[in-house]
Amino acid sequence: MKPGSGITAALSAMASSLATLVCCLPVAFAAAIGTAGASAFLQRFRFWFLGLSILLLALGFWQQRRARLCSVRGKLFGQVLLWTALFVVLAMVLFPQQIAGFIADRFSVP
Repeated sequence: MKPGSGITAALSAMASSLATLVCCLPVAFAAAIGTAGASAFLQRFRFWFLGLSILLLALGFWQQRRARLCSVRGKLFGQVLLWTALFVVLAMVLFPQQIAGFIADRFSVP
């Protein structure tokens, strides 16, 4: 990965925002038990994960702007990924319960 492309920051932002949904993604009974235990532990860090997501997005946009000012050509993939990460993080911040329900409905085991 090229320095200044923002790909690492975008991927990290998406991962930390998805970590806020750990409590709502039961895949099987064993996973549900593990998830319940993890959610009790991770619930108190939810705002830290969201804050980290926002900071990493800001870092990614800053790296892209800095690379553009230094005449480094950014890749389209990095820009698309960064904007996708922004969309994912905003969705997690604004609609966490709806997204958790959507994911649980789509990936639940019958």
